[in-house]
Amino acid sequence: MKQLSGADAMFLQLEHGNNFMHVASLAIYDPSTAPGGKVRFKDVLRHFAARVEEFPQFRRRLVQVPLSLDRPYWVEDSGIDVEFHVRHIALPHPGDWRQLCIQVARLHSRALDRSKPLWEAYIIEGLHNVAGVPAGSFALYTKMHHAIIDGESGTELLKALHSLTPEPIDEDDAPLGGFTADRDPLLPELYSRALVQNIGRLPSLARFSLGTAKRVASLGAGAVGNLSELGSSLLPQLRTLLSGDLSPLLAKLPPKTRFSGDVSAHRVFEAAGLPLAEFKTIRKQVGGVTLNDLFLAIVGGALNKYLGDRHELPDTSMIAGVPMTLRGEDKGGDRGNQVGFTFMPVYSDIADPLLRLRAIAESAETSKRVTDAVGKELARDLLEYLPAPVAGALVRNVKLPKIGLIVSNVRGPDVPLYMAGAQLVNYSPISIALDGIGLNVTGFSYNGTMWICAVSCREMMPDPAAFAECLRSSFADLQEAAARYAASGADEPSLGDEVAVAEETSPAPAAKPARARKSPSARPAKRATAKSRVRPAARKTGARARRKAAAAAAEAPQG
Repeated sequence: MKQLSGADAMFLQLEHGNNFMHVASLAIYDPSTAPGGKVRFKDVLRHFAARVEEFPQFRRRLVQVPLSLDRPYWVEDSGIDVEFHVRHIALPHPGDWRQLCIQVARLHSRALDRSKPLWEAYIIEGLHNVAGVPAGSFALYTKMHHAIIDGESGTELLKALHSLTPEPIDEDDAPLGGFTADRDPLLPELYSRALVQNIGRLPSLARFSLGTAKRVASLGAGAVGNLSELGSSLLPQLRTLLSGDLSPLLAKLPPKTRFSGDVSAHRVFEAAGLPLAEFKTIRKQVGGVTLNDLFLAIVGGALNKYLGDRHELPDTSMIAGVPMTLRGEDKGGDRGNQVGFTFMPVYSDIADPLLRLRAIAESAETSKRVTDAVGKELARDLLEYLPAPVAGALVRNVKLPKIGLIVSNVRGPDVPLYMAGAQLVNYSPISIALDGIGLNVTGFSYNGTMWICAVSCREMMPDPAAFAECLRSSFADLQEAAARYAASGADEPSLGDEVAVAEETSPAPAAKPARARKSPSARPAKRATAKSRVRPAARKTGARARRKAAAAAAEAPQG
């Protein structure tokens, strides 16, 4: 019997109404690599039975503590009912990509059965007309509750469930299930554990509070603002946070979009595969950016196009919630969720791809400095050390900021993987849409391809294929702009200098409708530049301004 961590319990408590807290993946396999060139459903069942027995996460079911006096427990069953968890369906003719996305979205719109281990898998056949997929391929949609798994541990599990060679598992070599089932705990045992553990968390909570206060103080006045202003606003903000409203954690409130409302019970799903080699090329051409910066710039560009085409583009950038791994070098392990959270603008209001990219790179550096100072593990540790009834009440009453967007990017395996002899050719991560956060965009790199998947509510995004096309178009624009920048030559001004000079000399932009897509000149370009690149031009601009001011002062009448 194993108790859930504070973060694991949070994902269970956040599941209510139309907020489903399971994560999933869509994998497509080419069976031609298997011995005999085909894979039968019973081969997949045997593969799952052999692999998942190595992982207790697949055998555990929930046991709740009465009255939510403590966090729930995982109780290990004696075995896995593979035929219940692994199911078999097929697409109708013609079996194209759109049909597959619709079927996956329907499966993703169903909550998991909490009386069973919290995972399901569906073999989907009939993929006869999916572009870029070998003939005879099949798909595997797998979903697990977020209380079991996070992004990094999901990647490790993906590797463990597959092999590096196409040889299928021999039945004689399959594990025999040498594990012992847990007994169900009795009520007196649960009550006594709850009392002891809630009292035991109080000293840890005190140490955590003191350590957090010291880290916040180390940021200095420049990071936390004027102390007198802080004193006048601190108590109201603390009261707001304790009521469950997390909006004070944002530097400014995000703009309202179609993704800011409550989600329905219906999901949509789409994915786009982009060549990972081109990401590396862009990084060399532009310099000073990370792969994650490029990912965020692509998402920001897609939102600029998608919302702009519908005359809904806000004047300010959308703010994205960005999960951060806390696992360090040990990516796997049975440690529950090890994830932190931060907020980042995606500069959806900037149409120019390079200006957007530079703005994101600069914001990422600032976010990292503040997060490192306060501690990435702040939310995780708070949930871990709070007594369970207090943490449960806080999570149940939480009011997530209506940011509308979550983005995450996970590095996957860079070599081909196999299941029951069939090669994994496509892999799309499928995440969570919530009330107030109706769009979730996840990136996952596998074997030379960056797969970017969007999940949303059908009422918010009735045309997910259009958003996927916006992702591809945003990537193409970034490619073109980076190539053009690299071709400008080493003797040309740096990107930051060009931006600053353009800000001086560009004519005033023509008036546009308030909701039209913003052009680069319609947006203050200075926020889109990295500090290290704008200093020379910024000094020139400042000197020119000082000269004009001095001349004006000399011509003014003397009093």
